[in-house]
Formats: sequence, C-alpha cells, structure tokens
Amino acid sequence: MNTRSLSFRLIAWYAGLLALLFVLLGASTYAVVGNYLDTNLRDNQTRRAQQIADTLLEGSGGPGLAQSVEALYAPEANDRFIRITRGDGEVLYVSGPPRDRGFDSAAVSVRTATTTARPPRRVSLPGGASLVIAAVTHQAAGGQQYVVEVGTSTARNDAVLTQLLEVLCVGLPIAVLLAVAGGFFLVKRALKPVDGIAQKAEAITQHNLSERLPVAHSGDEIERLSISLNHMINRLEEAVQSSKRFVADASHELRTPLTVLRGELESLTQEVRVRRPDLRETLGSMLEEVERLAAVVEGLLALSRLDTGEARTEWVRFDLAELVETTAEQMSLLAEDKGITVLRDCAARVMVEGDRARLKQVVVNLLDNAIKYTANGGTVQLRVARQGEEALFEVLDSGIGIPAEALPHIFERFYRVERSRSRDQGGAGLGLSIVKSICTAHGASIEVQSAPDRGSHFWLHLPLAATEVAHAQVTPTPRAAMI
Repeated sequence: MNTRSLSFRLIAWYAGLLALLFVLLGASTYAVVGNYLDTNLRDNQTRRAQQIADTLLEGSGGPGLAQSVEALYAPEANDRFIRITRGDGEVLYVSGPPRDRGFDSAAVSVRTATTTARPPRRVSLPGGASLVIAAVTHQAAGGQQYVVEVGTSTARNDAVLTQLLEVLCVGLPIAVLLAVAGGFFLVKRALKPVDGIAQKAEAITQHNLSERLPVAHSGDEIERLSISLNHMINRLEEAVQSSKRFVADASHELRTPLTVLRGELESLTQEVRVRRPDLRETLGSMLEEVERLAAVVEGLLALSRLDTGEARTEWVRFDLAELVETTAEQMSLLAEDKGITVLRDCAARVMVEGDRARLKQVVVNLLDNAIKYTANGGTVQLRVARQGEEALFEVLDSGIGIPAEALPHIFERFYRVERSRSRDQGGAGLGLSIVKSICTAHGASIEVQSAPDRGSHFWLHLPLAATEVAHAQVTPTPRAAMI
C-alpha cells in the first residue's frame, strides 16, 4: 500500500484517533467501575459495622455477644472479618478464619477507639490478601466505649476488575479493527469517484477532448472538482480547436500563393533572357526553398486533417501485405540509386481496415527515411505478418541510427535529430509526426528501437479486420533484431 496516498493517511488518522478514544474510554470505564466497587464495598462495611454496634452493644457486651454475632452474621461462613474491642483494648470478639481461607483474622492489627469518624482502611496481609475494614466507635448507655470492625476481602472486586480488563484487552483491539475496516470501506467508497475521474482524465487526449469527466452528484468537494475540471477541459478544447483551425486555414491559404510562386520561378528560370549563371543559381535555390516550404505546408495541412478525424471517413478493407509490396516496388528506384538492397517478407492476406491512402503514406515515410539514412550498399528489410489479433509491419535498416536521447522526441512535430543533416536531406521534422497521427487515428501503435551506427527498427501494430481476427495466427517476432 502506498503510505503517502490520501486514502492511507485518512485511514491511519481515523484508526489512530479511534484507538486513542477506545483506550481512553476503556481506561475511564475501568477506573469508574473500580472506584464504584471500592466505594460500594467500603459503604457496606461501614453500614454493617454501625448495624452491629446499634443492635448488639446497647448493653455491656456480655458473654452472649459472641453467640449473637455468630447467629446473626456468621462471619466465617460469609468470608467476613468482625472484631469487637472494648475501649481499654480488650478484644471481646474476633471472627475465625473464613471459609475460603483468604485471610488470617489474627494478623489484622487492632484499632483503638476514637471520638472522630475514620474512613475505612485497606489492609494488606501476608499471602497477597487485601481487606477493606470499616471501624465504628460506639459508646454504650453505661458510658463504655467499643470499637466494631467489619471487613471483607477485595478478592471478588479484584476478580470483577480482572474480567473487565480482559474484556477490554480483547474487545478494544477487535473494535478498533472493525472500525478501521469500516473506515477503509467508507474511505474507498468516498474516493471511488476520484478514481473514476483519474481514469477518465488519463483517457482524454487531444483527439477526444469532447469527452468530459464523470460528475458525482454528491454536492461535496468532489463534485465541485469534477465540474471545475470539465470547465477547464472545455476551455482547452476551445483553444486546441482554435489552434487546429488556424493551422488548417493558414496551410490552405498558403498553398495557392506558394503554387503561384513556384510556377513563376519555374517560368523565370526557363526564360531565354536569363543568361547569367549566378542568377540562374539564385533562382534555383529560391525554387528549392519554395518547394521545401510547400512540403511543410502540405505536411501541416495533412496533420490538421488527421487531427479533425479525416482519416476515419474513407475506411476500406484491404491487404496490408499487398500495399507494402506495391509501395516498395514503386520506391525501388530510390534504393537502386544508392545501391541499397530492400528485402521483403510479407505474409499473404494480412487484412486490415483503414484509410488505404493514409496507411500507404506511413509505409512511404518509414521506407523513405530508411533509405535516406542508410549508407550506399546498405540493407533495408520490410516485414508484414500476423501477430495474434494484430497486423505487424516492421521496417529495419542498417543506417546511421538514432541517438538514445533523441528517441523520445522523434515523433514530435518539427523535431529533427540534427537540423543541418535533416535540412540537407530535405526534411522538415513532420514525416514521423504524420506517421504517428495516422497510427493514432487507426488505433495502431508504433515503436522504435535504434542506436547510433547500428540502424533503426520501427514496428507498427495495427488491428486486423474483424473477419480476420478469428483466423489470426500467433507468430511472435523478436523485437530486438537489429541489422
């Protein structure tokens, strides 16, 4: 479990607070019960001592005193301690050992008579016994004083407190665990809308900005958060759409003047009156720049159309292997000019669905890059196969490769690994961006593995056509193969 997560911290605080409250409640309960039992025991002994003094000592405490105490109170049978002492210190009666042998009556010190009331005392005896003894001073009608002491063992109270402590020690952890489990359930349930918002937010990209986060109609902070985030996404959608419209409009508007400018420059270079070689060279350079700018405009226009979903309007079912074969045949002259060998390994009937023209553009761009950045006499491999429920298209070359620090950025618009080298090759940094956009529009994924002077390996996974999924065969391909 992530100890830094909000749910863990809430549960930890909740569990800690509950544990503290339960401990305080248990300690308070134990203290209150203990005080109640002790107070009740002291009061009972005081009342019993006063009762003995009032009923048995009105006379002079004669020989029948012992028999009367035994008959009325039976201290040994009831595990009580009773002692009656005359004012001069003579013990008139003392009870014998109790039935449970919990204490020794002879070991209890004698308490002298006093004119002031004294609270019951607790006496600890050998063997661990403890007695609560109440003493009452009584003055008979003849003026004789007596001290009546009545006590009992605290064993019963101690047993009750021990049982209570055991219940608390067992019950409190169980109560804390149950409370924590309930708190965990409540926290997870309370934060479940946040998980839904996070999952939906992860799924929203620039291609589906029209979607919105789920709103939990709870009237709390989570509802306000989701509404605020939806408002933010709405503003982002408007900004992105405005940017896309600007790029599309600008690209469309630039096509016409660039076409006119290129035509005028071509006508001017063919004029007979242009005799100066330096002027011809300047015009040729200008024409190359115009053509380069026209290519950039076409690339931007293609990207803007892909962003608006144009690639999904002309989907057909076709054979990807056949498309790769014919495209490679058409581009064979480029490879022959550099003495590059293009090897093809295309399985039969790898049927997919999509915009054939756009997917051909993917093949053209990847193959063109492979040929462009492979030295004379090198090798380029093309492979099309089925892999599970997907079509696999691979391009491997023995070219100059791509540095590791550039790999995360090669699909970004206008990114070039080496600006001077890309410019010499005529690139503007839009080719792989277009490839990525086409793949995204078709639900495909494209990956790359490369290293300097070890070539590059591009592979594309495209879903098979619906009728082909049931007949797809698993043919795993080692992705780490490099030329």
